[in-house]
Amino acid sequence: MTPPPYRVLFVCMGNICRSPAGENIFRHQVQQAGLEDSILIDSAGTIDYHVGHQPDRRMCQTLKSRGIASEGSARHFTAQDFIDFDLILTMDEENYHNVTKLDPEGKFRDKVKRFTSFCRQEEHRIKEVPDPYYGGNEGFEFVADILEDGSRALLEYVRNQG
Repeated sequence: MTPPPYRVLFVCMGNICRSPAGENIFRHQVQQAGLEDSILIDSAGTIDYHVGHQPDRRMCQTLKSRGIASEGSARHFTAQDFIDFDLILTMDEENYHNVTKLDPEGKFRDKVKRFTSFCRQEEHRIKEVPDPYYGGNEGFEFVADILEDGSRALLEYVRNQG
């Protein structure tokens, strides 16, 4: 019998820049590894302001220049996500706090990790994935670099979970 897919959720504030970029970069790497049937990927935001919106056009352009498709639309993180996902990756401390406060008893705390804990390159070993929304193109490029780096180690981690 085939085991159920491992489910990974990327979380940022609005679910239009960092978390959909993480979702799409990781999906791209999963597809390149031929594991799309065994790993399911989604993203969500801790605020509901952008629900239904497509990813930020600047992030889409950054990913397109790297040969990565930008799919999905923003949705709000809910407590049900603790049940539906095996791993929940937050982009910064505020989002880590917002996610974990929906689990006051800490029942699902072991599922919630900071994305940057997977980064290997020295310049990406920072506490948070910075929000590029109010900056220029270089911010989007830096975020994509961080997400590509961490996603490589994340893929290795998920493979070892099975």
